[in-house]
Amino acid sequence: MVCSVSICAGEIFELKAELNSDKKEKKKEAVKKVIASMTVGKDVSALFPDVVNCMQTDNLELKKLVYLYLMNYAKSQPDMAIMAVNTFVKDCEDANPLIRALAVRTMGCIRVDKITEYLCEPLRKCLKDEDPYVRKTAAVCVAKLHDINAQLVEDQGFLDTLKDLISDSNPMVVANAVAALSEIAESHPNSNLLDLNPQSINKLLTALNECTEWGQIFILDCLANYTPRDDRESQSICERVTPRLSHANSAVVLSAVKVLMKFMEMLPKDLDYYGTLLKKLAPPLVTLLSAEPELQYVALRNINLIVQKRPEILKHEMKVFFVKYNDPIYVKLEKLDIMIRLASQANIAQVLAELKEYATEVDVDFVRKAVRAIGRCAIKVEQSAERCVSTLLDLIQTKVNYVVQEAIVVIKDIFRKYPNKYESVIATLCENLDSLDEPEARAAMIWIVGEYAERIDNADELLESFLEGFHDESTQVQLQLLTAIVKLFLKKPTETQELVQQVLSLATQDSDNPDLRDRGYIYWRLLSTDPVAAKEVVLAEKPLISEETDLIEPTLLEELICHIGTLASVYHKPPSAFVEGSRGVMHKRLPARTGSGESTESPDVGTAAGGSAPEAAPSIIPSQGDLLGDLLNLDMAPPTTTGPPPPNTGMQMGGMDLLGGGLDSLVGISHSMGAGFGAAPAVMPASLNAPVGGGLGDLFDLGGGVGMPMGAYIPPKTVWLPAMKAKGLEISGTFARRAGVIQMELILTNKAMSVMTDFAIQFNRNSFGLAPAGPLQVLTPLGPNQTIEVSLPLSTVGPVMKMDPLNNLQVAVKNNIDVFYFSCQYPISMLFVEDGKMERQVFLATWKDIPNDNESQFQIKDCHLNSDAASSKLQGSNIFTIAKRTVEGQDMLYMSIKLSNGIWVLAELRVQAGNPNYTISLKCRAPEVSQCVFQCYEAVLKN
Repeated sequence: MVCSVSICAGEIFELKAELNSDKKEKKKEAVKKVIASMTVGKDVSALFPDVVNCMQTDNLELKKLVYLYLMNYAKSQPDMAIMAVNTFVKDCEDANPLIRALAVRTMGCIRVDKITEYLCEPLRKCLKDEDPYVRKTAAVCVAKLHDINAQLVEDQGFLDTLKDLISDSNPMVVANAVAALSEIAESHPNSNLLDLNPQSINKLLTALNECTEWGQIFILDCLANYTPRDDRESQSICERVTPRLSHANSAVVLSAVKVLMKFMEMLPKDLDYYGTLLKKLAPPLVTLLSAEPELQYVALRNINLIVQKRPEILKHEMKVFFVKYNDPIYVKLEKLDIMIRLASQANIAQVLAELKEYATEVDVDFVRKAVRAIGRCAIKVEQSAERCVSTLLDLIQTKVNYVVQEAIVVIKDIFRKYPNKYESVIATLCENLDSLDEPEARAAMIWIVGEYAERIDNADELLESFLEGFHDESTQVQLQLLTAIVKLFLKKPTETQELVQQVLSLATQDSDNPDLRDRGYIYWRLLSTDPVAAKEVVLAEKPLISEETDLIEPTLLEELICHIGTLASVYHKPPSAFVEGSRGVMHKRLPARTGSGESTESPDVGTAAGGSAPEAAPSIIPSQGDLLGDLLNLDMAPPTTTGPPPPNTGMQMGGMDLLGGGLDSLVGISHSMGAGFGAAPAVMPASLNAPVGGGLGDLFDLGGGVGMPMGAYIPPKTVWLPAMKAKGLEISGTFARRAGVIQMELILTNKAMSVMTDFAIQFNRNSFGLAPAGPLQVLTPLGPNQTIEVSLPLSTVGPVMKMDPLNNLQVAVKNNIDVFYFSCQYPISMLFVEDGKMERQVFLATWKDIPNDNESQFQIKDCHLNSDAASSKLQGSNIFTIAKRTVEGQDMLYMSIKLSNGIWVLAELRVQAGNPNYTISLKCRAPEVSQCVFQCYEAVLKN
């Protein structure tokens, strides 16, 4: 809001007189003065009627100035703004197309509810105007009007007119229609306004070649939301989009890259065109790096995502990411990150020489990152590790304080990746002990001394020197020092007993830090009760660190690839993380690669819908706040048998039980572990006996016979835990419901060289209280290269905690080797119970009783069943048809579902003969389950 500055009455009087002058030039000069005053914040709203009177003119410049004034003050003077309506109507029929367009543009900018309904008729005429300039302006006006009054736009049929404009002969009209529909669709994610099909896609691609650069961006962004039917259509679109890569506007280039990156997912990798496309993508991305620094940074952030998804695109372009002396720091750091991602055995010598040069720069932050980068190279490319260590030692010899400290931090990571290989450098590191003043470097050095205490003669003296100022150290250093001295004691118990007692006393009695105290007490109890167990815990063999710890999680990376060229790709966060009011934002996903002609037109449906995409296996990385990542966070206690669980009226939102099984669960898991314990949800619908009124009552007069139900849908088995993540144990499986019992069907394969025994399983808390109903029955040892199938019955009386997504299940499997964690998604259809068929009158009353805000609408595409076949198929999965009626050739099925926790879902399925797209409306008192239920409908009907 512009701050208001007072304007004297005399000045207002003079301007009023000039505005009412008969001379056109004097009138125009007066309006210019008014606009000038308005621009600097002076309040000239008192002149509103006089300025509006000046609208009656043929002078285009004067008309523009008056419209500018009107847009600024209409909101504060809505009653006066109505005076301008007649002029708008008149100007929309002017012979000059520029004036018609100006009128419709101004109409869209006046955000006053009172006058919007008066503007509908002029807007309708302009949408069908003979001049394309007027039509393209009117298309954008519809989007603006929708923002003010969405219901009015829908009632007036403007959305249908916009859809018709996609077939317009003028490319700019097409581009603006697409932009307007995309904007409206963003605020209504489930509205399916842009119902794209091969014919409309062909029209958009034709317009793409002829419209302006911003029009091209709108069309390319729209194309990116389309999922081709098969790889042939995908290749055809890619061929027509590829010329946009050579456009001068970087936004057009990035939008084209986004489309190609998405559609490449559907191309077979052995296709010749696939290789050609990879080669064509590199030059435009390299060209973006010759722009100004700000554009370079945006390009680099997008390239970072592309390199993580498809490093082969830029694997031969390493040199363009070498840092220039005059690059800003933000560009330097981003280039450095991409260099590491592209580092390979072929170019590592070149990269290391460059990084060593960077380590002598004057910019401290950049030097630190360069030294860290050398360490990342060593971890990523094993063949280069020795050369990297040699380079780091050379840098330590420079005695530059911050270089030495970063080098020590990095060498610690190299030791963890390649144990017992480069320990000869420890002596050099110990020489620099006195110069370390940063917590991270001190902690790294302490870790090295503790880990290799048996190879360092004076390890106790070195650690004792750190202990002198224990309370002045940071928490990070204190924790590391405590662990290091305990390691030293376990390796040299006779010499260091006094030292370990001193550090345990400092940690437990003299410290206020709860983390430090807890760790101190655990060590103390371990050492005092069972030193052998302490040795096994503290000196256990550590897992090798991963070569790429900073990769973006795969599902998030896929979503960000779909947002290339937007803020999401710069922040590396999904739009829902930073866009206000983004509750309705649809998460985008890359399509599944397929060589067949089967449809994959619902990119937003994850594998939970039926696991139809073989490459979209459930993520192994725990996504629910990393709750599975730590054994301490998972209650692995044996099942309790102390009676029935207490009733619970909703989903618990609490955290996890820490040390749920006491200290015993820290060192082992009971072999008899089975179902968890906790409260079962009992969310029942509100009164279903509401009085039945008229209106919808006649829906149920026409009963529809339903055929015999088919079998329940069971998703195909997918790999949940790959062998490489679980020391040779591979777990794949699916979920099924048979005779009212939920079963988790597992295939366990031993790809290791040793026998596996003592299997047990436990679930984390989840949305519907799923828990094993008994132990995992693996009765015989699982030998190398053996496979066994196990069916685990599940109950729904386990502990409840709302997950995201709702059907996410986090699982821990234990055997004689280790405990392994994975997460998977179950189809919510296995929770649909057999007594879910509602009485018709109860259905009607419940449908009326549930608020309209709880209704969700979805589209099921490419389904070629008639209504009876669909009803029969759905009944096999406990989705019951209550009634059926036919209206104007469209079958309408009314259905009910009851979940195991008592939640009811009501559905209306519309099936049009000859139309492969169904529309489904879902109503539920817990609307968050609607998306999962829709996924089940789609999976059942399509399989």
